[in-house]
Amino acid sequence: MNATTLSQGILASNDTHSKVIGYVLWLFGFTGSHRFYYGKPVSGTIWFFTFGLLGIGWLIDLFLIPGMDRKADRRFVAGPINYSVAWILQTFFGVLGLHRFYMRKWLTGLLYLVTGGLFLIGWIYDFWTLNQQISERNVGLRPS
Repeated sequence: MNATTLSQGILASNDTHSKVIGYVLWLFGFTGSHRFYYGKPVSGTIWFFTFGLLGIGWLIDLFLIPGMDRKADRRFVAGPINYSVAWILQTFFGVLGLHRFYMRKWLTGLLYLVTGGLFLIGWIYDFWTLNQQISERNVGLRPS
């Protein structure tokens, strides 16, 4: 097995993010959701407040998603908690804390459920930090 085959195997086993989910979130891209998904919270926030830089950046992202996917796969840790499932739950049901229940964060999940995502502040915080939270949980849940 040569180095190229080995590196491709490692990348395939660390496929943390899905291009399909990236493109589904891109449909809501004027809100920056696909950029948050791929671990780009600063540009995600800019997209949110500028409607995808007035739609132009949103269209350009159509072609940038494969590169964002590769970078996210290298940056984040694969494991039992699936990034795509967590992000779908965060994006559409985050104020109910479903993504936190999914990550086995029972107390904060319950807190989000009864406080509307801790009055939306926690929900916004999770857009910025969810990938890192999942990576940390995946490292902690790995068999020794």
